[in-house]
Amino acid sequence: MLIIPDAEIIQLLDYKKLIEALREIFQTDYTMPVRHHHFYKTAEGDENTLILMPVWNSQFMGMKQVTVAQANASKNMPSIFAQYILSDATTGQPLAMMNATELTARRTACTSALAASFLCKEDAENLLIVGGGKVAQHLIQAHLAVRNFKKVSVWMRNPSKLEAFIASLKEQGIPAEAVTNLEESARQADLISCATLSKTPIIKGEWIKPGTYMDMIGSHKPDTRETDDDAIRKSSIFVDSRAGALHETGELALPIAAGIISEKDVKADIVELVKGIHPGRTSAQEITLFKSAGLAIEDLAAALLVYKSLNTNPV
Repeated sequence: MLIIPDAEIIQLLDYKKLIEALREIFQTDYTMPVRHHHFYKTAEGDENTLILMPVWNSQFMGMKQVTVAQANASKNMPSIFAQYILSDATTGQPLAMMNATELTARRTACTSALAASFLCKEDAENLLIVGGGKVAQHLIQAHLAVRNFKKVSVWMRNPSKLEAFIASLKEQGIPAEAVTNLEESARQADLISCATLSKTPIIKGEWIKPGTYMDMIGSHKPDTRETDDDAIRKSSIFVDSRAGALHETGELALPIAAGIISEKDVKADIVELVKGIHPGRTSAQEITLFKSAGLAIEDLAAALLVYKSLNTNPV
């Protein structure tokens, strides 16, 4: 069994290649049970989340174990840790094991970029990233792989982290700017990509101009969300999967419970977009919203891209 370090994962998960790997795998046959969510209390009284995500096709089986600990931010630690095991689907033999934190962050960002290729205006110029965690560190590069943004802005609550984040982007040749007025930046943005652990809405519908694409990643519990009812009400809604996004995330579960929208208001999922069953954006003025809950098949696509690049004789 290969033990694959982060350095190789980083090298092999090129954004454009991963976006295409995701596009391809969404068009194939696979089995993806609903993932398991378990919530538990720590000794300090914080509620952590344990997530188990299995998936398989005719050749490969993948399993990811994720822990989400929001209190880690105060300890200067990542909020999310994850491990991934790739196995032979026929024999069950383990083929590779890797730290899935980098894997998860990159596939999440690239899934959002894949959705953007259908839902964001082709002439979009202004990208706003909200948040500064592990996923946010890849969102700009992923979105730049599908759209040619002229302006990239970043907002986050922690000024020192924001300064370091912008410096890192500039080292990569990305001329991003830090913003402190979220409302003003949101009103100007063509694409707003949120990857925070906010428990309550931070993006308001009244800020959203016609033609905007909103990419909502952060909220992963039924009682947390990043956008308000007004934003949901005025948007054409798309999801990575109905099973996950409609019931596991407050972004949609709360408006559904309140009667703001119904499950029928979801236009399509990512598979229907990729297969051409739904065209995606239908007008320049349409406000589109993509809610990502995260799918096990996305992890398999990323893990296979890494594994096959390292193994000349994959199963």
